Amino acid sequence: MTQLDLDARLAGTANAVPPNAVPANRVGRPLDLTRDADILDAALDVLAEEGFDGMTIDMVAARAKAGKATLYRRWPSKTELVIDAVACMKNSDLNLNDLPDTGTLRGDFIAMMKPAPIRDASQKLRVMAGLVSLIARNPDLAEAARAAVIAPRAEINRRFLQRAIDRGELSADIDIPLVSSISPSMITYRTMMLGKPVDRDYLITVLDKIVLPAAGLGQ
Repeated sequence: MTQLDLDARLAGTANAVPPNAVPANRVGRPLDLTRDADILDAALDVLAEEGFDGMTIDMVAARAKAGKATLYRRWPSKTELVIDAVACMKNSDLNLNDLPDTGTLRGDFIAMMKPAPIRDASQKLRVMAGLVSLIARNPDLAEAARAAVIAPRAEINRRFLQRAIDRGELSADIDIPLVSSISPSMITYRTMMLGKPVDRDYLITVLDKIVLPAAGLGQ
C-alpha cells in the first residue's frame, strides 16, 4: 500500500459518521408549529393587558398552556414573539370583497359600525397602546402594527370614498388618501394617547363632524 492510499483511508475514517450519531438538525424534539396560533393569540392578550414592558414569556406560556421552553425555541426573544403576533393579528371582520353597499357614503360607514368589528378594533388598539415603548425604536414592529391595524381600515375607507365618487356623490378631486386616513388616525390617537375607549357614538361623531365634511358632504 502506498503512502497516498494510507492517507486516503485515514481521511475517510476521520470523516465517517458513527452509526449511532444523531444529525445536528435532529437534536431535541421537533417544533410543534400547530400551537403557533394559540401562542400568538395569547401573546396579543397579554400585550393588551400588560404592555410590552410588563409582558413576560412566562405570562404568555401560562395563557397559551404551553411550555416556556417551547416558546423560546420558536421565538428566542420577547421582541420577536411580539412582532410575529402583531403581524398575524386577525382581521376576521374585514372582508374587502364583501363590503356593505347602502347607496350612500354615510350609510356604508354606518353599516361597518357593528359591535364585533368595534370590539376587534378596540382590542387591536389596546395592543398598539401596549407597544408604544417599543414601536419608536423598532421599525419592523412599527410596520407590522401599521399593516395589521391602520392599513386595513384605511383601505376600506378608500374603497367607500371611491365608490361614492363613481356614483357621483362626491367630487372626483377630493384627496382620497388624506380623507381615508382621518378616522383610523383619530381612533389610534384616542386609544393610544388619551387612553379613552372607542364606541359607536364616538365613531358617528367623527364621521358626521369630520370625515364627511372633509369629503365635501354636509352634516
